[in-house]
Amino acid sequence: MSRRTLTLVTAGLMLVALVAVAAMRPVPYVAMRPGPVQDTLGKVDGEQIVAISGEKQYPTKGQLDLTTVSVTAPNARLSLAEAVTAWFDPDRAVLPREVVYPEKQTAEQAEEQSSLEMTSSQSAAEVAALTELEYDLTFDVTVAQVFDDAPAKGKLRKDDVIVKVGADRVDKAAQVGELLQSIDPGEDATLTIRRDGKQRQVVTPTGPSPEDADRTVVGIQVGDAPRLPFEISIELGDRIGGPSAGLMFSLAIVDKLTPGPMTGGLHIAGTGEIANTGEVGPIGGIQQKIAGAEEAGADVFLVPADNCAEAVHSDRADDLELVRVATLAEARDAVEALAEDRDADVPACRS
Repeated sequence: MSRRTLTLVTAGLMLVALVAVAAMRPVPYVAMRPGPVQDTLGKVDGEQIVAISGEKQYPTKGQLDLTTVSVTAPNARLSLAEAVTAWFDPDRAVLPREVVYPEKQTAEQAEEQSSLEMTSSQSAAEVAALTELEYDLTFDVTVAQVFDDAPAKGKLRKDDVIVKVGADRVDKAAQVGELLQSIDPGEDATLTIRRDGKQRQVVTPTGPSPEDADRTVVGIQVGDAPRLPFEISIELGDRIGGPSAGLMFSLAIVDKLTPGPMTGGLHIAGTGEIANTGEVGPIGGIQQKIAGAEEAGADVFLVPADNCAEAVHSDRADDLELVRVATLAEARDAVEALAEDRDADVPACRS
């Protein structure tokens, strides 16, 4: 072999090696693909996903599927080769990493946030469903989370019920932050709480908000926890996180508590964050969720109104009916209409 040929071969091998190494290097992106689909009227590990006790229930039929997106794990890194492959897959999406995982957020914090969002969505789904069915509900203001290094760390606990801030009674979660503004950051706050069924006063330090030094905080997240007239449990284990299953949980509760199968036997899938008041909010990964629903055999997909513009561009949009919903009531009406007449005129996502 001549020296020239040897040089060319060596250079070629080095180039191949460099390309291979570059392809395996991590890039600051994450990939999204269709995730698991789960029938909220069904079971997981032998247990009903939505279980109700203490109230009359009715037989159901068909399916009400929640849909999910699988995202590159917070403690994993996407390689250049994987990013390029995902880019050319119509059912996958590639996003800058910071869009999904804030720069300073740890993997543990990301998982904790996702779990908290799922818990909150389940509670909101219960409230929205029972409100839709005109049950009379009352609420407690509870501590959902005490943040690390919070002034209230060691003073307040998760699930404490906040009864008063100072001398003022608290009826809604938003009042806690408002009432704390009568105290200068750094001063102590006196809260009346209920813990383990007993009422007590807790004196906790306060501090300035990281976002606004003039705003007083104690470092907790609070929420309005309903006192349900009977027991509802929603159990998916640790398989799914985030808030986007709320709408489908609500529909399953409504279906079980009302006579006649809501779906009429149709295979309905959907997504949407639900508010206590029944509004359906937008979610991420709508195209991946539509793909997952179509692969699972769904006939209809319920799309949050604010996701419709994106949903119609899915490659699977022509394979199942995309129904536009802005509230739980609209979703219920649409499902019941389609159950009665598969050709019913219901709000649709249109390009």
